[in-house]
Amino acid sequence: MKTSMKKLTCRVLVVSLMTLSFQTANAGMIGAEQAAPASASTERALILGTLDRGEVVTQLQAAGVDPQAARERVAAMTDQEVRTMAQDIQTAPAGALSTAGWVAIIAIAALVWYFAYRK
Repeated sequence: MKTSMKKLTCRVLVVSLMTLSFQTANAGMIGAEQAAPASASTERALILGTLDRGEVVTQLQAAGVDPQAARERVAAMTDQEVRTMAQDIQTAPAGALSTAGWVAIIAIAALVWYFAYRK
């Protein structure tokens, strides 16, 4: 069984290297909004749009923050503060794995390793 597992693993690796390693390059024209960074007004609109979402308003109110006060604070921010906050919003994960998800992944990996290499 050990030899057949090694052969199977080698075959899978060879096939995956041959099929997945070919990447294509695409060249094309890009728009001005992609070439130049977004302006502070665009980023400020992104933040204000986020503050208008229902779940954000609910969380602000649960934390004891008035949504109107949050909008006024965004209006008073400097361009650098707005740029930093907009980058944080755009790069925040939409739904990361929970602790239970990571435990499940590690347990499955351990079981696969155990059954693949047991004697």
